[in-house]
Amino acid sequence: MAERVEEPDTETATEPAILLQGVTKTFGETRAVGDLSLEIPRGRLYGLIGPNGAGKTTAIRMIMSILQPDSGRISVLGRRSALEAKDRIGYLPEERGLYRKMRVSAFLEYIGRLKGVPASLLPERVGWRLARLGLEEYAGRRCEELSKGTQQKIQFIAAVIHDPDLLILDEPFTGLDPVSTLQLRQLILAEHARGATIVFSTHVMAHAEELCDHVVMIHRGRKVLDDPIAEIRSRYDPRTIRLEPLDPSADGARLTQLPEVEQVARDETGLRIGLVAGTDPAAALARLAAALPCSRIELARPTLEEIFLRVVSGGSAA
Repeated sequence: MAERVEEPDTETATEPAILLQGVTKTFGETRAVGDLSLEIPRGRLYGLIGPNGAGKTTAIRMIMSILQPDSGRISVLGRRSALEAKDRIGYLPEERGLYRKMRVSAFLEYIGRLKGVPASLLPERVGWRLARLGLEEYAGRRCEELSKGTQQKIQFIAAVIHDPDLLILDEPFTGLDPVSTLQLRQLILAEHARGATIVFSTHVMAHAEELCDHVVMIHRGRKVLDDPIAEIRSRYDPRTIRLEPLDPSADGARLTQLPEVEQVARDETGLRIGLVAGTDPAAALARLAAALPCSRIELARPTLEEIFLRVVSGGSAA
């Protein structure tokens, strides 16, 4: 049976929003999460990233007390479980669910009442949030009549209708078109600006890179990285240079003769040049610019996906 932290006598701003200590969860012979320790301070925007099947959703379900860990400790907003702080938490699960026969406004007002929002505030709050996403015309429709993307946006509104202190989003952009993705991203940032702590789970690491100030990488149920985005970018050796030749037909293959160059590939914008490990990027930029006249040359920082692949394959920081 899992241990649970004792409820504190008083809640202070210094307590983390989420605390996991040595949490493990198995399903039969499969260890979904192994010895996971994690501390998320209040007011931060954390990305929980990793490929499908890495254990992200299992970790979130344990944080939300939907699943119980086999061992370890969990506290949420200073409480022994999320159930004791449920009215202060907003949760968008990976599996979407609406009351399909209810009309949109009625559904959102119902969820707001369950979360303790005064009835007098609900019509204005629901109307404002629908307008923010351009969904006013759907207020009187039944939830089952909406597209999957619109249903997803309605469920996001339901998750934040009570201005939660902690917002947990599990793959929130799945199925959304680019415009809807941008709208939802802006709403997430607005919730963060309001002061909410946000935990954002995704297998699309570019989404985390755009939104989060801190990421936790999980691979096969174990944490492999837990650092601020800025620190990760500064730590890992930039190994790629983008070069746009003045002559678009110029042959970049000759650049492989330079000792700093490991490989050269052409893409839609020009050349991607991979550097030999340990190369001084500044010196490489100068030599490449001298070797091939270019209209643009720049150092390309590694993406989170590239860093993840380097970490799990045994690559190291600079």
